[in-house]
Amino acid sequence: MRNLALGGGLLLLLAESRSEGKSMFAGVPTMRESSPKQYMQLGGRVLLVLMFMTLLHFDMNFFSILQNIVGTALIILVAIGFKTKLAALTLVIWLFGINIYFNAFWTVPAYKPMHDFLKYDFFQTMSVIGGLLLVVALGPGGVSMDEKKKEW
Repeated sequence: MRNLALGGGLLLLLAESRSEGKSMFAGVPTMRESSPKQYMQLGGRVLLVLMFMTLLHFDMNFFSILQNIVGTALIILVAIGFKTKLAALTLVIWLFGINIYFNAFWTVPAYKPMHDFLKYDFFQTMSVIGGLLLVVALGPGGVSMDEKKKEW
């Protein structure tokens, strides 16, 4: 799941680097077309939220239930593209805090194998945070509820 989430961040970066075709008539509105860039942004958003599926725990303590509810709500908001920038920014803060708490590789001596595992997870999670920051900076793309609200 984490590797797919990392791929989602790369897909968002690839979608942003693609140049859009120029219109023949400058300033004249055209019919809304679906470009591959919009679907790449949708795919990137969906792949990014897969990271949070690895964080769901089915314990019966208060913190675990709170984490599951908040995480699931924010996952759904980013996936469907509703209040995407705010939800992605909240996910960035939430994921950063969880990453610091659970993947504290600096507390484990370097000669233990767990140090390497935690370090790998820490930096992979930081890569997903970078992908979410791309969503915050660039928005959800054309295939989202935020974009549909503009048409209404």
